Amino acid sequence: MENDKQQTQNQETSLVIEENDLARRLFGEHNSHLARISQALSVGVHARGNKVIFSGDELETVALAQDIVRQLYGLLKEGYPLYPHDIDHAIRALAADHRARLKDIFLDTVCLSAKKRPISPKSRSQKEYIEAIRAHDLVFGIGPAGTGKTYLAMAMAVTALSKGQVDRIILARPAVEAGEALGFLPGDLAQKVNPYLRPLYDALHDMVPFEKAALWMDKGVVEVAPLAFMRGRTLNNSFIILDEAQNTTSEQMKMFLTRIGFNSKAVITGDITQIDLPQSKGSGLVEVKRILQGIEGICFAFFSKQDVVRHRLVQDIIDAYERLDMEKEKA
Repeated sequence: MENDKQQTQNQETSLVIEENDLARRLFGEHNSHLARISQALSVGVHARGNKVIFSGDELETVALAQDIVRQLYGLLKEGYPLYPHDIDHAIRALAADHRARLKDIFLDTVCLSAKKRPISPKSRSQKEYIEAIRAHDLVFGIGPAGTGKTYLAMAMAVTALSKGQVDRIILARPAVEAGEALGFLPGDLAQKVNPYLRPLYDALHDMVPFEKAALWMDKGVVEVAPLAFMRGRTLNNSFIILDEAQNTTSEQMKMFLTRIGFNSKAVITGDITQIDLPQSKGSGLVEVKRILQGIEGICFAFFSKQDVVRHRLVQDIIDAYERLDMEKEKA
């Protein structure tokens, strides 16, 4: 009996990394990558030469740590440039689903950033989102902030434009949270609107060199506009993104969806836990979630806090607010 207990408390296994250069990149500077895995899973992960030793009380957790390192090694052998944040994404992906294959997710490069880094999904949900955009003309991406909804949609739009699949990209957003009342802001119309559209500009400039993005915008190939500017238009041969859609009213959402023309693709993103509309106005995104599911050609992709790709604290912050909401419901 004592021996059985001893065995369950001292699980150990190892993995040999054959190539010295890949071993250095896999382990990270001062073995920092291995330390991230060790800390996240509360298991021992140590390098001895080119061998990684895994140890811990739980066999399942030790096996998970080994699988993470093994699959990251596989990515490096495929030429994937491993960054520290990729370690965190790999841990989340495999902890959520031990059957996940990182190659299927991380190597699905959508496009290269302005700095020539590959832009690719970092979780199974992001992978499914990308595949949904490829396969459907209208996709809704719904989930918490920081899950890559708008960023990946932008990457898909840039790819479609670069390949000649569309003639232009149109980026829309509710100009202000509750009804687009811009009159109180200083400056002309462009100056009033610009701060609310800044996140879309930032995503575009992350993927396209500034000069090229400016040229596209000067020629009207890329248009960034408040949602109200879509009224009365028919958007053909376009890749259209509506961001912060949880802050559209039912009327605004209907108006936007009926703008979609021939050979166009639209992606609507939003977080239905952060609705800033007055209580008297229902969210158009919540409504379409209820009435449009099941229509052929329309796909809903849902994200959770496990898909957050921002600073690790963002996931903890989401957890804290979820607990607060639960407490309010009980009160």
